[in-house]
Amino acid sequence: MADADLTSPLLSSDHIVVTVHSSAAAPASDGPFRFLGCDDELAVPPPPTVDPFRNGTAAVEGLYEWAKTAACLPVAVLRLALFGLCLVVGYVATRIALEGWKDKENPMPKWRCRFMWITRLCARCILFSFGYHWIKRKGRPAPREVAPIIVSNHVSYIEPIFYFYELFPTIVASESHDSIPFVGTIIRAMQVIYVNRFEPSSRKQAVREIKRRASCNKFPRVLLFPEGTTTNGRNLISFQLGAFIPGYPIQPLIVRYPHVHFDQSWGHVSLGKLMFRMFTQFHNFFEVEYLPVISPLDDKETAVHFRERTSRAMATTMNVVQTGHSYGDIMLHTKAQEAKQENPSSYMVEMAKVESLFHISSMEAVDFLDKFLAMNPDPSGCVQYHDFLRVLRLKACPQSAKIFAFIDVEKSGTITFRQFLYGSVHVMKQPGFHQACEEAFAGSGGAVKGYIVERELRDFIQPAIPSWNEDEIHNLFTLFDDNNDGRIDKDDFLSCFRRNPLLIAFFTLQPQQRELDDNGLMEIV
Repeated sequence: MADADLTSPLLSSDHIVVTVHSSAAAPASDGPFRFLGCDDELAVPPPPTVDPFRNGTAAVEGLYEWAKTAACLPVAVLRLALFGLCLVVGYVATRIALEGWKDKENPMPKWRCRFMWITRLCARCILFSFGYHWIKRKGRPAPREVAPIIVSNHVSYIEPIFYFYELFPTIVASESHDSIPFVGTIIRAMQVIYVNRFEPSSRKQAVREIKRRASCNKFPRVLLFPEGTTTNGRNLISFQLGAFIPGYPIQPLIVRYPHVHFDQSWGHVSLGKLMFRMFTQFHNFFEVEYLPVISPLDDKETAVHFRERTSRAMATTMNVVQTGHSYGDIMLHTKAQEAKQENPSSYMVEMAKVESLFHISSMEAVDFLDKFLAMNPDPSGCVQYHDFLRVLRLKACPQSAKIFAFIDVEKSGTITFRQFLYGSVHVMKQPGFHQACEEAFAGSGGAVKGYIVERELRDFIQPAIPSWNEDEIHNLFTLFDDNNDGRIDKDDFLSCFRRNPLLIAFFTLQPQQRELDDNGLMEIV
């Protein structure tokens, strides 16, 4: 080496192996998604401290309740008979009132409305059979001309029966209600506005119909439950916009179910069990309060602001707080319950807030929960690192550890569904995410012939984790190959990233970012 001149190579060998400790491979502060514009630290709000759907007395507990239930069993039989009789009579009266009526787009003729009083009186008798012998009212309903739309909190199936008897309004309901035996026919007599909450076109059509009905005084009032599902009545959850977009004055209504031993909220209790508990009570208390009419401030007030004023007035009167939960949380709870999770409530994420932040649907959140449940969470709802890797078809390496650490905001060595969801959708909603997916597809060989085969995926991904073997690469390939045809077309590729957005960290590595293998070896050619 002493005789070497400036043109001589410093290294005589053309192939060397340098041993580097993996802890020095990359600075700890380098976030795995920084190339997308993500901050290195993921912000995940703490979980809510309340469960607005939880029934406080889901089971019969205590000597008094058991004794009362036993004593009321003979009464329950009579109540059940009265319930069935009223339901049949109301159904027959409704069929007669609807017979021959074809013009469902216009208001129901007056004689048919008068005939429906038979059904309405049957509804009051049904309430009596459930133990609501008297109902306390506070305030009065505003004239239809003053407030064509009414909104109410939703606690049980009791208040729709009461509003049917008291106001006979037009209601906005899910399409699934139409197929309920007996009840579906009675609902149709209320000139129901059906809506599919999962279809934007259906929601828009429902808003147009609400506006049309509200603008015509010949139609009855339009009743909406803006929460979209039942709660326990001790909180309000997020309101949907449907009642507020038309811009008509609204009268809020509040229902309460005072109780000591029996919580009458529907919550997560089955319908049959709730009915049985109602039948076996001496008396059930029910209160309705009509609040002052709330009108839009002016033509420029947004539906969002109108909604906030209305929900604030209701929450203040009820002396409760409004949470960010929505029907989407019920879907998550149901999915976790079906998976036999010990605490399904821990999987609720205040879906209304998530939708507002990331613009994802409840169905997409349920898909992410499916993925998370496949990771075998423990009884506390936490997932370990190795299960996280197994479901995403990854291998332990520094880049995998960075991804997991990015989600593990509490640095506990485990992740919750809330963290997994926030981390996944935060990455997916970055402005550069779609372009990164497109570039990854092109870089893997898809730009030439429109699809990728397993060898091309291996050649593209293996520099990121050199120690991956053929079986591990094949497992990753099957994650992308939806239709098992041995190739990944562009739709398959992009769809997989939408379901597994965290994987994008492995498809955008630059040469200087390539991870060391398990032995801490970096090969330089």
